[in-house]
Amino acid sequence: MALDQSFVGRTYPPTAPYEVGREKIREFAEAVEDGNPAYTDAEAAKALGHPDVIAPPTFVFAITFKAAGEVVQDPQLGLDYSRVVHGDQKFAYRRPVRAGDRLTVTSTIEAIKSLAGNDIVDIRGEVHDEAGEHVVTAWTKLVARAAEEA
Repeated sequence: MALDQSFVGRTYPPTAPYEVGREKIREFAEAVEDGNPAYTDAEAAKALGHPDVIAPPTFVFAITFKAAGEVVQDPQLGLDYSRVVHGDQKFAYRRPVRAGDRLTVTSTIEAIKSLAGNDIVDIRGEVHDEAGEHVVTAWTKLVARAAEEA
């Protein structure tokens, strides 16, 4: 069953703040095998003009995808998460994510489409720091695969 188009434009409340830690950044950089010293060495980051270590560009996915979960779990939307696959992801940064940031995410449904029985939901996550400064926008595309016919 196609998702309700009236949900396009719906914005969900901001998430609780997520505190970005140096160790989380280091672990993420190691996991993605990115040896950029700005991710693990505060002095290397400072030499590049940052106040502390910065996070790899895809680090923010962890908090924006979790925020998109609010959308997915909205019972009124009726999305069958057991059929959902991650279709696409992109980011537009105003500044890097830094150790010590306390970030919140506000999710908005940008589009809902049906294609070949699949529901496609585009979610925009606006990430702000504790001072309200816009840090990054993340777009997540989720695809709810069509139910298999018997």
